[in-house]
Order: sequence, then structure tokens, then C-alpha cells
Amino acid sequence: MTIASRLRFMRETPDEWDDYNESEDAPGPASATPVTLTVPAEALGQRLDQVLAQALPDYSRNRLQTWIEDGRVSVDGLARAGKYRLFGGETLQVTPATEIGALADAGEDIPLDVLHADADIAIINKPAGLVVHPGSGVASGTLLNALLHHFPETVAVPRAGIVHRLDRDTSGLLVVGRTLRAQTRLVEAMKVRAISRRYTALATGRIESTQIVDAPVGRDPKHRTRMAVTPSGREARTHITPLEQLDGATLIDCELDTGRTHQIRVHCRYIGNPLVGDPVYLSRAPRQALLAAFPRQALHARELALQHPISGKALRFESPLATDFSTLLQRLREEQAR
Repeated sequence: MTIASRLRFMRETPDEWDDYNESEDAPGPASATPVTLTVPAEALGQRLDQVLAQALPDYSRNRLQTWIEDGRVSVDGLARAGKYRLFGGETLQVTPATEIGALADAGEDIPLDVLHADADIAIINKPAGLVVHPGSGVASGTLLNALLHHFPETVAVPRAGIVHRLDRDTSGLLVVGRTLRAQTRLVEAMKVRAISRRYTALATGRIESTQIVDAPVGRDPKHRTRMAVTPSGREARTHITPLEQLDGATLIDCELDTGRTHQIRVHCRYIGNPLVGDPVYLSRAPRQALLAAFPRQALHARELALQHPISGKALRFESPLATDFSTLLQRLREEQAR
């Protein structure tokens, strides 16, 4: 029997525990109802942070560590460091942070294309032009603001349940955790590459054969607002398969093994085939007039496959190309057929 299954929870409000969490978007901490548990004998010699991670799997290790450092976890009434070794029999008290104030009034009635929604997750088909999360120069009008309006319960989830991002001008599929438990498990699944993501893109030039681009991506040392393939970057791997040759461009399928910022865009530039319309990584306008006129990077998150974080059911979703992208392909094919 695991330590987690042996821990005896004595909650004052047992049905409300999953509603409390620490939000990265909040200005300061508030306190939720404490959770009290008794450490079983078989935890002898284990660290406090290890036991908490087993006992509270719906919270990330980083969040639990922050609570320990903030004095929100006590062992027999005393604050202890995460490396403190337990003997078994101690009483642990955890006081979660409920920092949801900053998001409470941030919901905005922005239309969303919701392909699927249940009590735990939502699958969103993001249009090009919609920023995922507030950041530099963008304080509102984002996917996060829309999620808070359409799914008000996500106010109690960090980043309103957002698990991964798409660039502003990339269209396609995103999964959102509507509960803290679902979001935490989705984030973990993303870390171990258990969520499959496939993209359709239009790259300049000709890509003749399937290839795997295995090249680390990090901040461009010469242009700090851009990313680049650099020895100091993080591991990044993209599978690229040519689908169709067009005038001046190749329609490609891209599958990600990792999820670095601008990964597909950077890797396509690295192999000499930057994406059509890419305002950052396409340094020379294509000669083909239709390609030169396309106003954004031609990149669409087409397919998302995952296990449901709560039920474990295998799920797969597909999104048709955005209208501007599909229209571009149609016109290129028509010109090529003449």
C-alpha cells in the first residue's frame, strides 16, 4: 500500500479542497481552509516535500515547494524545510494559497470556438490573431480573458487552465484544464510527451523528403526578441513530412516531440525553408505574389491527441485549416493547374 493511500485526511470542508489553489496571476496570498493529515509509519526517513507530493498529487511539486517555503506547511505545528526527514506519525497541516483576486474581474465576452467541453477539460480552436495570455503590451482581449468569461470556474486555476500556448498568429487546437486536478495532470502529460500535437504549415521553397530536425532552440544571442537554433538552447525535435509541392512552397506536416517557443518556425528557418508569411523568421519576401501577400505565418495546429486527465479515455481532435490558409492553398493550386 502506498503512502498516499495510507494518509488519513481530516478536512474541515472535504468537498471544497479542489477549489483552492495558488494562482501565478494573483497579487498576493490569501488562505484557504487548512488540510490536515497524519504521516504513516512507512514514511520513515522520507523528506517532507516527497511525502507531500505523494499525498497531494493534484498539486505540482513547484506549488507545494512554494507553500513549504512560505510557511504554509507545518509538521507538528512547526514550519520545516522541504528536505526535513519524517519519522512517521507526525501531523502535517497544509494551508493552500487562494490567490484568485487578480483574475476575478478579468473575464471578457470574447467568442470562442469550443470543439469539446466536459467538467474537466475544454478543447479550443484558436483563431489567428488571438493572444493566448496577457503579456508585454497586451493586458486584455486574450484567450485567458475569454476562458474566464465562458468557464468562470477557471478563475481558481493558474492561468485560467491554460496548459500550452500558440503564437498570436498561429491558429488551431489548445487543451485547457477546467479544474486544478485536470490542469496539473495535463501539464505533467505534456512534460513526458504524452500529448501528441500535429501541425500543418506552408514552408517556402522545396522540401523533398521526410526529416527529423533535432536542434536545440533558445534565445537568439544577437536578437533577444527572437529564438534561434543555438548550442545553449533546450532540446527541440520536430518531425517534418512534405505533403504537397506548390509554386514556391511546400505544404508540410509537423509533429512535435518537444514544445519550445517558436519551435516549428525556428526549425523551418534552420533548414532553409522559413514559413510563408512569418514576420520574424522570413527575411526575404517570396517571388510568388500570393505567398508574398500572406499576412501571417502559415501555421495551423491541426491535431491534438491525449488521454483524458481524469477518465483516462483516449481522445483525438482535428481542426480544419483556417479560412485564410485554406484560401491561399486553393488559389495556389488553381494557379498551378493553369
